[in-house]
Amino acid sequence: MPNFICVTCGAQYAESGQPPPVCAVCQDDRQYVKATGQQWTTPDKLRLTHRNSIRFEEPGLTGIGIEPSFGIGQRALLVRTASGNVLWDCVPLLDPALIEMVKSLGGLSAIAISHPHYYASMVEWSRAFSDAPILLHDADRQWVMRSDKAIVFWDGDTKPLGDGLTLVRCGGHFDGGTVLHWRDGAGGKGALLSGDIIQVVADRRYVSFMYSYPNHIPLSVVAVDQIIRAVEPFEYDRVYGAFWDKVIEQDGKAAVVRSAERYRQAIQGHAK
Repeated sequence: MPNFICVTCGAQYAESGQPPPVCAVCQDDRQYVKATGQQWTTPDKLRLTHRNSIRFEEPGLTGIGIEPSFGIGQRALLVRTASGNVLWDCVPLLDPALIEMVKSLGGLSAIAISHPHYYASMVEWSRAFSDAPILLHDADRQWVMRSDKAIVFWDGDTKPLGDGLTLVRCGGHFDGGTVLHWRDGAGGKGALLSGDIIQVVADRRYVSFMYSYPNHIPLSVVAVDQIIRAVEPFEYDRVYGAFWDKVIEQDGKAAVVRSAERYRQAIQGHAK
């Protein structure tokens, strides 16, 4: 039986003979159901209409997306380290050519995901790479739509992964919203892989923070302050957002702090 994939958000569900009646992820007020109604596809069908795309981001970091864009449209990031490779965030498609490429680079030692909108086909990815562990924050376990023995729930505020990689729970967009700090990124100045927990915006001098991006529901000042406190102990010069080209190349930490102050002023009615 197929593992149906929601066309709107890209979440993959447990095996079933028929598509689920609704996508629980899209029913949540952070997402939406299209005006045309709930639509589903399968991994086999998706491989016929789409392909994975790959971009070199910097030494040790490769972007992985889907062409044409599918679901939310995020891209994942493959971080290469001496002790093993980590896939940061996930995409719904995994085609044979990409599997061979990742294996040639050393495969995957772990998969870590920022929040439920990017759980995608995480189990498919894990099984393709020797049941690589999937690291999810325990606060978001209710959003797992396809359970698997490879899923490892972690709790607390940080989880070191070795080789200068650290998962940092920020909350905000989701209770377990997580970013990945890469100590050796940006030529040793540090990089923050932020998904859209900290979203790099069109003006790449800034980031922003939202409860729902498509439905334009802001976060509270309290939630934004929590995010800033969570990442403050870490040094980073570069910020990689969730989408192609949404990257702050330098002075990323200052940009995050500056953006939080701008957000506070706007939400409290003090913007210039």
